[in-house]
Amino acid sequence: RPGGARSQPTAGAAPGSCGAPPPSVSPRGQQAPAARAAAAGLGGAMGAPRDAAPGQLLRALFYVLPPGESSFRTVQEVPDYVKQSIPFFIAFIGLEFAVSWVRRRKLSGRINDGISSLSLGILSRLPDVLLRSIELVSYIYVWDNYRFFELPWDSPWTWYLTLLGVDFAYYCFHRMSHEVNILWAAHQVHHSSEDYNLFTALRQSLLQKYTSWVFNLPLALLIPPSVFAVHLQFNLLYQFWIHTEVITKLGPLEWILNTPSHHRVHHGRNPYCIDKNYGGTLIIWDRIFGTFEAEDEKVVYGLTHPVNSFDPIMLQVRPLTHIWRTFWATPGFWNKLSVIFKGPGWGPGKPRLGLPEEIPAVTGKEVPYNPSVAGYLNCYVVVHFALIVDFYTELLGTVTMLSQGTILLRIGFIILSLTSFGFLMENKPKAAILEMIRCLVFMGAYKLGCLRSQFSSLDYAYEVRHS
Repeated sequence: RPGGARSQPTAGAAPGSCGAPPPSVSPRGQQAPAARAAAAGLGGAMGAPRDAAPGQLLRALFYVLPPGESSFRTVQEVPDYVKQSIPFFIAFIGLEFAVSWVRRRKLSGRINDGISSLSLGILSRLPDVLLRSIELVSYIYVWDNYRFFELPWDSPWTWYLTLLGVDFAYYCFHRMSHEVNILWAAHQVHHSSEDYNLFTALRQSLLQKYTSWVFNLPLALLIPPSVFAVHLQFNLLYQFWIHTEVITKLGPLEWILNTPSHHRVHHGRNPYCIDKNYGGTLIIWDRIFGTFEAEDEKVVYGLTHPVNSFDPIMLQVRPLTHIWRTFWATPGFWNKLSVIFKGPGWGPGKPRLGLPEEIPAVTGKEVPYNPSVAGYLNCYVVVHFALIVDFYTELLGTVTMLSQGTILLRIGFIILSLTSFGFLMENKPKAAILEMIRCLVFMGAYKLGCLRSQFSSLDYAYEVRHS
């Protein structure tokens, strides 16, 4: 909450201490002009970021916001549609739960899997607190230095061409993420849930963004960054609502658009679902390149070899450790390279993507990983996870007012907390010890002013007094 009293630097705090602004920030918590220019680094006229109206955000979620309402001269003017859509994410998740309960007398997800998905979503966004988006930075660099033609930013033709270009680039990247082992190691995080609901849409990889940017660079040769920045967000937002089972079929739209039915197939581990339906917004690319598959038998979700963990760090690194062990265990230089750059099912003497007959059969009786945990422990995790979400949103709102040390401390505490919650939901033997350490760190950091919450009651609930 920029400008809020509880978010202001503490009086007399030394530079670099908890609550103190970095040197390039003015006493009121606003970046100095030079710092703003450096943060933008776009080389164009500085415009003010715009807030989208609620109706515009809702239409952006379904990619039906027309060019006249979503065309901007500079990147700085482009609204942060994704961040501003968070209330709609929450509302749609609640609506999905309600519809699922009315129809089937069953909720659309589980507490442990839902918190795991949200934890992975938060973890994937933490680097953005410290670093600018590599997708936009790389795109703008190519645009500034290598573009050979400049399409008009305010033309509807440019808008629709960018829609096609961004979605085709996503198809290419998405397909490679399933067919190249090292890319799959990052992308598999999104597929690791054994539920399929709107929580799953927020289950994102920490590492994936550092490879996906390459596929967008050809667009920078002629499409203005401001237009690209809009469609990059719209493509992502569209994919949120298709992660659901409460919507069945959408009639003729199934021929053109990626729909919940098509994307359920993509998330399935049934043999007929493997490596199918890569499209983001449009399904036409899959129909053209032979990767389309219609929903047929009941889809069983998750990985062919489930990870069986709710620990967000474990879910990120375990596939990488598997590649590392396989790399050293595989004889021959070219075979070792194949471990990295061929498909996840490849082995010496096998085709590039492995043998289809080696995909584990699905019986329909698969039971999702669901350790038995006491009800009070689930309640404890839910309450404390809500506090972490509050700390995370507070961090996003006050990041320009904080020192680098404070930012790193808050990020470290969020990661520690998400890991501890994963341990608790798995009933791991060391979960209690890790949670005790987390609580001690929290009390110390909160007392020193390194952590701040929008809930004023925490000042009393967690206050440390000396008698």
